Amino acid sequence: MKFGTKTIHAGVAPDPTTGAIMTPIYQTSTYVQRSPGDHNGYEYSRTHNPTRTALQNAIAALENGKHGLCFASGMAATDCIIKMLKPGDEVISTNDLYGGTYRIFTKVFQDYGIKFTFVSMADISSIEQYVTENTKMVWVETPTNPLLNIIDIKGAADICKKHNLTLVVDNTFSTPYLQTPLDLGADIVMHSLTKYMAGHSDVVMGAIVVKEDALAEKLAFLQNACGGTPGPQDCFLVLRGLKTLHVRMQRHCENGRKIAEYLKQHPKVEKVFWPGFESHPNHQIAKDQMRDFGGMISFVLKGDKQEDAIQVLEKLHYFALAESLGGVESLCGHPATMTHASIPQVERLKGGLSDSLIRLSVGIEDVEDLIADLEQAIG
Repeated sequence: MKFGTKTIHAGVAPDPTTGAIMTPIYQTSTYVQRSPGDHNGYEYSRTHNPTRTALQNAIAALENGKHGLCFASGMAATDCIIKMLKPGDEVISTNDLYGGTYRIFTKVFQDYGIKFTFVSMADISSIEQYVTENTKMVWVETPTNPLLNIIDIKGAADICKKHNLTLVVDNTFSTPYLQTPLDLGADIVMHSLTKYMAGHSDVVMGAIVVKEDALAEKLAFLQNACGGTPGPQDCFLVLRGLKTLHVRMQRHCENGRKIAEYLKQHPKVEKVFWPGFESHPNHQIAKDQMRDFGGMISFVLKGDKQEDAIQVLEKLHYFALAESLGGVESLCGHPATMTHASIPQVERLKGGLSDSLIRLSVGIEDVEDLIADLEQAIG
């Protein structure tokens, strides 16, 4: 199947009882057994639920993986992955990443004796100098949040294979419509499904996809044992969202390109971060590993003053000022005080995230209206 066909058909089938074309919402906590241990594969809904099974299979198919696991949030998925480690283990992570990921690494798991080293991955070969005998995992976001840095997934995979490390790629910004990290050598792909995959700002959920059976077994044990699983209603909503992922992402990309080009020529804009520009660092890598460049854009106004950025954010209309991203509606945000507030200012500035940076999640509205909104807000 090609990708657009997969979004509609992969992992799902008509309900065998009624023929319902949409996967039913199995709103149940438990399942009747004919005799102890004699059942249809379902015992308790924390462990398995048919609606969740359909979603997990669909996401695994979209990522060209074998096993999918869904969680109550993207952070619950991240939590599960790091729980595979033990005290003394070390993780090399990109230094530009979602603030919630930084927070769980430094404020939760660091207290359990797991060490995290945050480094620039602009030149992927540079991460080798941080590998020690205790390093077990490399954590990559690409494009990164919010600076849209591009990291070479295949290059990271080669280094991880050489040193027997697990490569995790957060594919939230790209979705499998734009890139499939498992095909480039990643071991684990994780998502905040809340964003583009669900696509309608009405559900919070996370996911993990892998190819290897033993790795899937370990993660499934943690998923069940720790219990951060989603309910069937939310799984139904994400299943429905996936069916339009390809057409939504195409429009996000088209609108994103036009808005990035508009901002680049605006006299009051100092810098635009968007991987589709030839001048963007690692643009060629983005071109090689992605099918398009997405709808996420960040920019800084001339003068680089936070108060100017706040003023623009307060004036925007179609770009709603809100946390999150990836919905059909356009959103704007101020990472320094919103999504990345948990990262200390000194660390943010070191990575290039200034206090005046504005992040846009470009929706699928008519782009002329979005450009007019930016024009009246920026002036």
